[in-house]
Parts: sequence; C-alpha cells; structure tokens
Amino acid sequence: MTDTQTLKPAKSLAQLAKTPFPGQSEEYRRAREALLAEEIEFRRHLTRLTELRMALPPGPVIEKNYRFRNANGADVGLRDLFGAHDTLVSYFWMFGPQRERPCPMCTNWLGAVNGNAADIKQRVALKILGRSPVARQMAFAAERDWKDLEFVQTVGDDYANDLGLIGENGGESPALCVFQRDGDTVRLFWASEMTKEMADPGQDPRDAPDIAALWSILDLTPGGRGTDWYPKLSY
Repeated sequence: MTDTQTLKPAKSLAQLAKTPFPGQSEEYRRAREALLAEEIEFRRHLTRLTELRMALPPGPVIEKNYRFRNANGADVGLRDLFGAHDTLVSYFWMFGPQRERPCPMCTNWLGAVNGNAADIKQRVALKILGRSPVARQMAFAAERDWKDLEFVQTVGDDYANDLGLIGENGGESPALCVFQRDGDTVRLFWASEMTKEMADPGQDPRDAPDIAALWSILDLTPGGRGTDWYPKLSY
C-alpha cells in the first residue's frame, strides 16, 4: 500500500497550481484551490482502492460449466474465453432476445470501451456477453461501427441467473466481472457488487470509480449529469 506518511499535504500541492487564464477573482481562486486539494485526495483514494483490489485474496473457483457460443458458432466454456491471457474482463449487456434494441446505457458504455478495446486486449481478454444470438449482437455492433469488441452468446440462462441478472419480470441487469485463470482453474477476481439498493438518495446506481466515460466527462461540467437526461441509441 502507498505510505501516506511520505505524501505531501494535498493543500500544499494545490498551491502549486498555475492559473491558465487571467481575470480570476479571489473568491474563484480560493474555491478552485480548495477543490483541487479535494481532487488530489480523491486521486489518492482511488489509488488506495486499486491497491486494495489488486491485493484481494484468491476468489471462489468457478465450478459450474457455463457455456457460450462465439462468433464462429462454436460452443465454448468460460476457460476458453481467456484466449492466451490469464485474465478475462467480461461485460454482460442488456440485449436479451426479448428486447427489440439493446439498452442505451449499455450501448453508450460499450461505445467508449470499443475505442480502447485494442489496447485493453494487449493486456487481458475482453469479451461482451449477451443472451441474444451472436449474429444479432454483431449486427448491432456493425451498425455502431464497433470493430474491436468480441461478442459471445450465453447458452441458456445459467450464467445470468446465477449472477442475479434476470428479474422476476424477465428484465435484465448488466454485470462487469473479472476472472483469473490458473491452468484449468478459473476464479472470480472481482465483480461489481454495487446494486441499486446501495444508491444514495437522488442518484442513479453506479460503481465507484464510475468507469463510464460519458458520466465522468459530464461530472466536469457546471450542469453535471443532470436529473432528466439519458443517452439514446440515435439523435
């Protein structure tokens, strides 16, 4: 873990900031410097979160033989999704066979991931899991010009049901899961566990840190995320 005793106080570091534009009032500068100190503390907390995550003890062994169908039509197991890597990042998106179109929020998230997928796959395997046939998922990917995402279909609903991703009314929830492989053994390393029941009043459920580029960028703006707006599949 980072030795916080060796870190300079955030307030001292904030005083080193160089103001890019003239004409700032003293009130603005004071408020901005105080905010910068909080941003530095937040960065440090994110670093601690990453270190805690990386230090997790071995997760549970995945004993169940979940089956998937890849883009070639082959029936494969979870272990096969790793390819040459020992780490698999998987995202289950809300595009089940009952949906005419996929979830706009899942679509927005995947659009940003697609832009980084080629780089991500240099380090880990990256697979997008859905309940719809692979051809249907890939047709939508082509519509969005997603060229670097790899889609697979969950065969049956064991995977989705075991993760609690299908509600009583048939509605779906997304899931971001990271798995590790050691030989023939696959373990869960980390999975998002922040459910909607954990959301603070007046906020949508989300993870921390929020890895959705859309919201992270809007958080930098005066209006923030807003309270009555969500992305759409087309504009």
